Amino acid sequence: MPALRIVHLRKTYKDVTAVDGLDLEVRTGECFGLLGPNGAGKTTTIEICEGLTQPDSGEVEVLGLQWRSHANELRQRLGIQLQETQLAEKLTVLETIRLFRSFFGRGPQPADVIALVQLEEKQKSRVGTLSGGQKQRLALACALVGDPDLLFLDEPTTGLDPQARRQLWELIEQFKLDGRTILLTTHYMDEAERLCDRVAIMDHGKVIALGTPRELIASIGVEHMVEFSAAGRLDAGALRHLDGVRDVTRENGSIQMQVTELHRAVPALLEELDRQRVPLTELRTHSATLEDVFVALTGRRLRDE
Repeated sequence: MPALRIVHLRKTYKDVTAVDGLDLEVRTGECFGLLGPNGAGKTTTIEICEGLTQPDSGEVEVLGLQWRSHANELRQRLGIQLQETQLAEKLTVLETIRLFRSFFGRGPQPADVIALVQLEEKQKSRVGTLSGGQKQRLALACALVGDPDLLFLDEPTTGLDPQARRQLWELIEQFKLDGRTILLTTHYMDEAERLCDRVAIMDHGKVIALGTPRELIASIGVEHMVEFSAAGRLDAGALRHLDGVRDVTRENGSIQMQVTELHRAVPALLEELDRQRVPLTELRTHSATLEDVFVALTGRRLRDE
């Protein structure tokens, strides 16, 4: 039995279709990533699955149950970290965890949860004095106090500095090792590549790609990306005919090349720049990522407005 099953889900707000006939299945025990830009429908989808928003049509089955007939049981078995969590700032960390623990019939002791998210030194501190990263860890602790079978994380690291993000990743990975199921929404592709067993890329309320990160990256037939800048007028069209180059695009004053064979494409690029007598000012290469998959599928970057 899948942990989550979504069939023909649809939700419209005024003139905007947030979710457009979505079909999705999350397997028990996997970390599943729901990726896409702002406005893709990720948050609306996850809020419907959490029982916070009513769909216009379609079916959602969570842990084999449905919200209309098993709402109380589902609330006891789910952990939810919202995109923005507003906690009472006058309460201490320990008081906050005790409060949330009181909502559930089962779960670990508050002190154990606080230790899990590494907030022992802050347990007597008021929530209002915590840093952004500490508040996110506290929000995760509130989602874990009921010992959930399925954990919903809606963009849990947005706005965090790199160190705080990595700390939260480690906590999520620890929960994942226990064999629990996680549904994670994010627009950070590196986050999805590190944490997720499978990912679905959403755009305009629909899934446009589904698979493991490795499968999706392989699907575009590109192993590497080459990005460079040059001082002078360049005939970029000639670059498409170079050995190992699949596609060429311009963006923000630089040129990106989708490359199948890096060891052939870079020397060919340097020779072409020399032939055109255009000096190279900057050159970067990286292995293809989920971000490149999104660009290949939509023609734009994940964080484009």
